[in-house]
Amino acid sequence: MPYSTTDRRDIAEAAAPRPKLEGGKRFAMHTTFQPAGDQPTAIAELAEGVMGGERDQVLLGVTGSGKTFTMAKIIEETQRPAIILAPNKTLAAQLYGEFKGFFPDNAVEYFVSYYDYYQPEAYVPRSDTYIEKESQINEQIDRMRHSATRSLLERDDVIIVASVSCIYGIGSPETYTAMTQDIEVGKEYDQRAVMADLIAQQYKRNDQAFHRGTFRVRGDSLEIWPSHLEDRGWRLSFFGEELESITEFDTLTGAKTDVLEKVRVYANSHYVTPTPTMKQAIKGIKAELTLRLKQLEDEGKLLEAQRLEQRTRFDLEMLEATGVCNGIENYSRYLTGRAPGEPPPTLFEYIPDNAIVFADESHVSVPQIGGMYRGDYRRKFTLAEHGFRLPSCMDNRPLKFEEWDAMRPQSVFVSATPAAWELEQTGGVFTEQVIRPTGLLDPEVEIRPVTTQVDDVMDEIRKVTAAGFRTLVTTLTKRMAEDLTEYLHEQGIKVRYMHSDIDTIERIEILRDLRLGAFDVLVGINLLREGLDIPECGLVAILDADKEGFLRSETSLVQTIGRAARNAEGRVIMYADRMTGSMERAIGETNRRREKQMAYNEAHGITPETVKKNVEDILAGLYEGDVDMARVTAKVDKPLHGANLEAHLEGLREQMRKAAENLEFEEAARLRDEVKRLETVDLVVSDDPLARQAAVDAAVEGAAKASGRSTAGRPGQRGGKRRRGSQA
Repeated sequence: MPYSTTDRRDIAEAAAPRPKLEGGKRFAMHTTFQPAGDQPTAIAELAEGVMGGERDQVLLGVTGSGKTFTMAKIIEETQRPAIILAPNKTLAAQLYGEFKGFFPDNAVEYFVSYYDYYQPEAYVPRSDTYIEKESQINEQIDRMRHSATRSLLERDDVIIVASVSCIYGIGSPETYTAMTQDIEVGKEYDQRAVMADLIAQQYKRNDQAFHRGTFRVRGDSLEIWPSHLEDRGWRLSFFGEELESITEFDTLTGAKTDVLEKVRVYANSHYVTPTPTMKQAIKGIKAELTLRLKQLEDEGKLLEAQRLEQRTRFDLEMLEATGVCNGIENYSRYLTGRAPGEPPPTLFEYIPDNAIVFADESHVSVPQIGGMYRGDYRRKFTLAEHGFRLPSCMDNRPLKFEEWDAMRPQSVFVSATPAAWELEQTGGVFTEQVIRPTGLLDPEVEIRPVTTQVDDVMDEIRKVTAAGFRTLVTTLTKRMAEDLTEYLHEQGIKVRYMHSDIDTIERIEILRDLRLGAFDVLVGINLLREGLDIPECGLVAILDADKEGFLRSETSLVQTIGRAARNAEGRVIMYADRMTGSMERAIGETNRRREKQMAYNEAHGITPETVKKNVEDILAGLYEGDVDMARVTAKVDKPLHGANLEAHLEGLREQMRKAAENLEFEEAARLRDEVKRLETVDLVVSDDPLARQAAVDAAVEGAAKASGRSTAGRPGQRGGKRRRGSQA
């Protein structure tokens, strides 16, 4: 049942704009770099378009042209808040780290799905199989989501880096804003009333185990651990009913870190619901249940009617008794007061109207937005049809593409390969950023026959390795990637594979080890594309390039070719027996860009040089809670050497010795495990393949056991288990 006019007025008054506690600073970039190449023109054009009110713009920026720097400069020029949309968590993490570095004095926030594991509720009619919802929430990401919405409500200088999951429903901003407490020193409060309000905000009292989202009472002191803070709490000291002081303290040591004059406590959940709203929602659910049961009985679906009544009445009892129930999100229509079919509240309702949306890798992120709704609708329709949920569960959904398109503010679509939809919005007009600040050219593309592709690529790998560079090889299937890895390994080449079966932690480690020189070749399928930054890559080999399809489309080929564009000596070899339309267009676009880059370099006397970049974890700059970074690698603060594994190992050994001298034994042990792991992948190749394989497997398994890692992605391993026999 939607809110009445009176209810909406009450909530609107409660959620009226409040004075901002922190206000906002001007966006000011901290960087030693100056715009170069095509960047000055692109920044000027796009900033002028934003200030001129253009709703849609496209930035065609080639790999390595500094698109992130350009986006940051536009934010600084326009002084507008921004939301950066990334197609996945890994790219979002990279962008978050970069923007944090550019804007250390502003509110740069991270908003992605907070599930480490999520199995949605589903029903399979064919086999009569009901799948219960299972999920595991990452507390750190949940904290960062709260920090993001708080910054949007309190500050003007906000940059949100989000994955496309931000179009899924969260609590309505009206209710979330209404459920806050402003607490100020010198005013009088009833301590019990403050505690009651905290409980209504879904905080829990816990005097023993103090953690985020809880509060505890110690005499006249009330200590709160706010939902948006990682390791800080607030201590409210009362004298009678007067609030004497607010102290910020370290939640581990108890040491005072700051003195505050006033604070605002936000709810511990975005889905917090006031008691009057909950009562009204229960009435609406009961009314829908009555209508739905009659409909099912009229259709002769007695089993479905009985199932629905039992499940829904149990949920209603839980809501009346505790205010929550399992699967409460399925009743979001009533909890948020939306009418049937209305868009759910999402992050886009929190962002201000003058914000800028940057859709990074828009050729991927925009279609993802378009595809989310249909799959979600089909699953929930099946649940409702068979009596597992009320039909209103289908209003707990992501935004439809049309809703997102209507809701989004001014947008800049950023990609090396803009799709047709983005170009349609701008009438085919786009800003081009082809000239790189480094002067690097797009790589040369060579076509060779498929017949001898494996032997030929092996010969090329040896040449590239001898020159001190790395090789990326793309295949069409997982099986091909694994078998090729096995074959190359048997020929004495240090190689690993990476595909979707490899977990996030292992992927980070693989990419880092490739840059360090722990191995020379990485075989993959579709992961060797957007966002992969490997300056040491001297060769990209695309096997079976003439198999037209998603993995060998024009967009995929251009993105894959771009992986060799950060090295002055980078080359691309396509193995094909015929020239497909996608190949022709991709090569034509690459040659067009290359000619423009060469003309610019010649006119300005620029000699291309390979990007010089320290080896860093792919999640550098990101909080350490998303993955257990201690499992990925030991902490290394000193500059690393991208092409010198021995120098890196020596540096790790030195840090290990110093850690031991300082009695930091956990750090020393972690450094020791990292040294052992890197040493095992650099073993001297034996003449006897079986002896070599046994030695490698034994060393790898030993290091893995010592550090708790899996062995996925290594030669001779499939899914973490030893393969039997050669598959070459």
